Amino acid sequence: MMYLLDTDHVSLIARGGAEGRRILERLTGTEQHLIAVSIISYEEQVRGWLSEISSARTVDRQKSKYNELTRMLMYYCVTPILAFDDNAISEYQRLWLMRLRIGTMDLKIAAIALANDVTLLTRNILDFAKVPDLRIEDWSV
Repeated sequence: MMYLLDTDHVSLIARGGAEGRRILERLTGTEQHLIAVSIISYEEQVRGWLSEISSARTVDRQKSKYNELTRMLMYYCVTPILAFDDNAISEYQRLWLMRLRIGTMDLKIAAIALANDVTLLTRNILDFAKVPDLRIEDWSV
């Protein structure tokens, strides 16, 4: 079984708190090639860090934000990334036509998970449970 980390799980790991440690413990027991992230999560995180950098008032404050951006980039460089490819786009369009009450980025992540037949690891059970046939688990608890 292959697993796709949602953006929230990636962020929890990066923060290093109790939830992130629980996720890491579970990941440690899973073969590395069975863990992936999505290009959508990468987009969300890049946008977030660029916003943090632009709102930092001094270069001293920007420095730590750039360090976090670099750390995030390194993580994505060594973790398999699932694309928003033609199969995912077809799934996205199918789901979009269902008019599910779920955010666009989450819908794209769900489409990638369905297109690749993987289990999505997320804390956002409420929204992702609306997606038919999507396998979801929360490893932060």
